[in-house]
Amino acid sequence: MSLFVLSIGFGLITASILAIASVGFTLQFGVTNILNLAYGDVMTGAAFIAYLVTRAGGSLWAALLAGAITGSLASYVLNRFLYTPFVRHGTRLFGMIIVTISVSLVLQNGLQAIFGASFFSLVLPRTASYGFAGMIFTGQQLLIMGIAVVAMAVVHSLLSYTRLGRAMRATAADPELARGCGVATDRVVGVAWLMSGALCGIAGVTLVMNVTSFSSTTGGSFLIPVVAAAVLGGVGHPYGAMIGALVIGLASEVSAAFVNPAYKEVVAFGVLVVVLLVRPQGIFAEIATQKEVVA
Repeated sequence: MSLFVLSIGFGLITASILAIASVGFTLQFGVTNILNLAYGDVMTGAAFIAYLVTRAGGSLWAALLAGAITGSLASYVLNRFLYTPFVRHGTRLFGMIIVTISVSLVLQNGLQAIFGASFFSLVLPRTASYGFAGMIFTGQQLLIMGIAVVAMAVVHSLLSYTRLGRAMRATAADPELARGCGVATDRVVGVAWLMSGALCGIAGVTLVMNVTSFSSTTGGSFLIPVVAAAVLGGVGHPYGAMIGALVIGLASEVSAAFVNPAYKEVVAFGVLVVVLLVRPQGIFAEIATQKEVVA
């Protein structure tokens, strides 16, 4: 059995989790111009809620739903009651990065204070393993990929075929013009954070479904590949985030197979650095340029 083929299989699983997370991350930025670096810790919070649900005897589907609701509400509350006041007082992009880093530290230490510094695992049913084209997947891993495909299809349908999706794209492109054309931009922003927060929560649950154990720092550590995928695709562009997730997921797992598993995050960080040096606006450049991410 080829080690390379096996690593491609692992890469597809990682890419699936990354796609869910990075699309949610980039939607938040595209609509509000906020690089929410507390995103990974909201993922961790959702994972802990899912852990409590499974520990109480709830199903995996109940855990996913609870994680999505947790991520959605937490993201909405952070934006509505913390980030928005800073923006209204004139805090710009890189000032908001400092704010979100501060929020990240508060959330991470709060989770550690509540749950402790121990490691936890979701209570999941045993599933069989399945082989396909030389790759091996467990039932949970196939479920993760299925969730990612459905989530991306829902995002695509929403952005392409609904009135809300058009309003979100208009708000991301030019909020002042959108407001002048009758778009209720404040409401659109709120819905966008609810939706992206749900993706964040689902990403947190799927992440801990795929690892043997997690702690209060797991989501924060996963933020580097999430940001790398978003920047590679063009931060603020959902379809770019999907492509970036696939590239980062495959690159990190293939390097883990042939170099060292400890270097997976190093690979993601390396890709991020190269992209920032060579093409800082990413694959899809228009939104990143409009939002002042690049000069």
